[in-house]
Amino acid sequence: MEKFIQIAIDGPAAAGKSTIAKILAKQIGFVYVDTGAMYRAITWAAINTDTDVDDEILLRSLLDKTDILLYPGGIVCVNDVDVTNEIREPLVTALVSKIAAYEAIRSELKMRQVKLAKTANVIMDGRDIGTNVLPDADYKFFMVADARIRAMRRYKENIARGIESDLDLLETEIKKRDEMDENRQHSPLKKADDAILIDTSEMSIDEVVKTMAAYVNDLT
Repeated sequence: MEKFIQIAIDGPAAAGKSTIAKILAKQIGFVYVDTGAMYRAITWAAINTDTDVDDEILLRSLLDKTDILLYPGGIVCVNDVDVTNEIREPLVTALVSKIAAYEAIRSELKMRQVKLAKTANVIMDGRDIGTNVLPDADYKFFMVADARIRAMRRYKENIARGIESDLDLLETEIKKRDEMDENRQHSPLKKADDAILIDTSEMSIDEVVKTMAAYVNDLT
């Protein structure tokens, strides 16, 4: 059976994972898998079906009926509905860490993610890719950045999407999400022992891409 190449990128919210992963994937001809968008998609589905976000069993049942598809260009569809912009709304952002902490949700989405990684060369980003989803990935990166800088990045993204935001509130929410992700019981956010640490606080997008590309050039 053909062995596909796997690159895992982990890190906290707004560290730049998705932006970098998209560019690098296009540059080296890999498929980009945004696992964060998958968790946002089921969160959006829960909100729009009035599913109790405190009920793990109901959420798992909803996920069974939810088809999440990721397309080139960052397009995300839930049951054939384009929710690319909707999954970035503040309410989804506020609830996604809660839903992502449920073992039943993580185990099902992990299965879907692993399946995707067996069909093509992939760059997959998230919170637990290198430690849990793709522990044998050919390369693992762990991206970090100062919380204020991450808040500013998210603020600019939201404004570009037409979403009104408060910078101070975003920073508070990011720090809260970091705490939730790092301390959740199942597959917490942490750096894999063999992951390459990259602090993007003072780096441009091009600099980060070039840094990662220097490591993975021998794979392509």
